[in-house]
Amino acid sequence: MTTSNITRPSREFYTRDTVDVAKDLLGKIIVRRIGKTVLCGMITETEAYRHEDDPASHAYRGMTERNKAMFGEVGRAYVYFTYGMHYCVNVVARNKYRKAGAVLIRSLEPQSGIKTMMENRGIHNIENLANGPAKLTCALNITKQHYGEDFVTSKSLYIINGIDIKQKIIAGPRIGIRKGTEKMWNFRISA
Repeated sequence: MTTSNITRPSREFYTRDTVDVAKDLLGKIIVRRIGKTVLCGMITETEAYRHEDDPASHAYRGMTERNKAMFGEVGRAYVYFTYGMHYCVNVVARNKYRKAGAVLIRSLEPQSGIKTMMENRGIHNIENLANGPAKLTCALNITKQHYGEDFVTSKSLYIINGIDIKQKIIAGPRIGIRKGTEKMWNFRISA
């Protein structure tokens, strides 16, 4: 896949309500370049995490060393380690009325570099290749070194415009949380 002439969402795209950005990221393509190898996939599931109105958010109790990216410049990567074994990748997004916010990228439909993604995961099943937040970071080889990476300008990790799927969005409760469960801030593309 050639990604050099394809447009990226601007900084302003991420300077909006976190929930709106979570919906609008569906159908976009996340690209990971490793040397000459291009790994990419269409974003098929996201979750919004805001700040003071969201007890499930890492930012809810204020800024820490771990979550400081959520309070920083929009359009940057917030990568965290979870369960002592997995990375998850978020893109910082919030409007001017919020101090923090990020969108968790939960699932991808692999499009390019699939063989390398399978090698990274140690599997040969494309259906399970990137259908979870830890699976997709492993497939794309996204680690803590990408914390703060700028999706708007980076040459190694970025998001490009894909297809418009607004009519196919399903909203539901976020996965794996105990607080803020009433918020329907998990978004995915319907089959």
